[in-house]
Amino acid sequence: MPARSLTRVVALGAIAALSLTACASGSDSGTGGTGGTGGDAPTDLVISTDLPLQGASASTSQSTNQLIQLYLDSIGGKAGKYNITLKTYDDSTAAKGAWDDAACAKNATDHVANTAEVAVMGTFNSGCAKIEVPTLNQDSTGPMLMVSHANTNPGLTKTWDTGEPDKYFPSGTRNFARVITTDDYQGQGAAAFASNDLKVKKAYVLDDNQTYGLGVAKAFTDSAKTNGIEIVGSQHWDAKQPNYTALYQAVKASGADMVYLGGIYDNNGGQLVKDKVAVLGPNDGAVKVMAPDGFTGYPDLLKLSESKGMYLTFAGLTQDQLVKAGGTGAKLLADYKTKYNEAPAGSYPLYGVAATQVILDAISKSDGTRKSVTDQVLGGAGITIPADQSVLGKEIKIDPTTGDTSAKDLTIEIIKNGEETFEKSQSIS
Repeated sequence: MPARSLTRVVALGAIAALSLTACASGSDSGTGGTGGTGGDAPTDLVISTDLPLQGASASTSQSTNQLIQLYLDSIGGKAGKYNITLKTYDDSTAAKGAWDDAACAKNATDHVANTAEVAVMGTFNSGCAKIEVPTLNQDSTGPMLMVSHANTNPGLTKTWDTGEPDKYFPSGTRNFARVITTDDYQGQGAAAFASNDLKVKKAYVLDDNQTYGLGVAKAFTDSAKTNGIEIVGSQHWDAKQPNYTALYQAVKASGADMVYLGGIYDNNGGQLVKDKVAVLGPNDGAVKVMAPDGFTGYPDLLKLSESKGMYLTFAGLTQDQLVKAGGTGAKLLADYKTKYNEAPAGSYPLYGVAATQVILDAISKSDGTRKSVTDQVLGGAGITIPADQSVLGKEIKIDPTTGDTSAKDLTIEIIKNGEETFEKSQSIS
């Protein structure tokens, strides 16, 4: 989310050597060609992004769209024999200021209705994906592929809650994949860090009662127990509350030496951080605060004096880690800065490029129909992007039976001087 101002660069492999080429002319066009209809393979195909373009996640989503477009332009115009156009969809509303159930449902219908469109890069929020994937899965021309750069909820690809993941694939054929690891691994890594590095003994777990927050909070809770951390309390937080003083009085009474915030910053996270400080003392004091990637990349959070010392996790590799590797990743970032006079916002834009690489490789190997594109990723040997071509600077291998990625990385950060600062990284087996 899952959705982010931290300047991050994913170390890229050699784009010039990449056989996945694509041209993106005009990010809002969506006509032409007959992708997904069968018959003669079309020359022109559409890929799309499905992101929240309004609210607190807007900056990250805009950066993702811009970086994908820049990448598509840089590699020259085609995926195999097909010309590719990028179309952007907004799954948020101004009223909500975040992703919206109805907007996601409408987008899913619109994706299917656009016959030139063969695959979707997204969504940003796992709850939105759980709404869209079943509709894409039941397309009459064959399941339509979605590859996410940010959906970390385990239930989209593996057994998690009741009926998952099969209930998202009513046709019996999977059509969802991702290039980011899942919250069970993120929770595992966060709990190990809390125990081994921070020496936490008692934790209080809060969640925002949404799909992503519930999942990552559960993962942290389960892993904390196996790491010798006592869970002294847990509650949902109500995003509509003007303050959380009463909630944190309960946390204070529990004797917790860490508070874990399972959810996204959009859901009144700033107030949580401010009220936590008022009740329990500085984040960098005796009581620690840790949050998952749903809190990363938000300028408003970094501006809060109370966020100093707050620990964050990101289920992947961050720009400041990977830019040191140089190569075409650093060049792409430099090109972005030249064009937009700033770095991409958050960790996820370059993971959006990674997801796009998977889609383009599938298209290049397909007959141009939706079913064939999906079959390349979730069938046969699946998709493997070699390390020297991957925008992550390491191999991207999608398991054709689950849609999960082989890369399981976790980064720990701490907020210092108004910035998200690298603390440590680890690969999770």
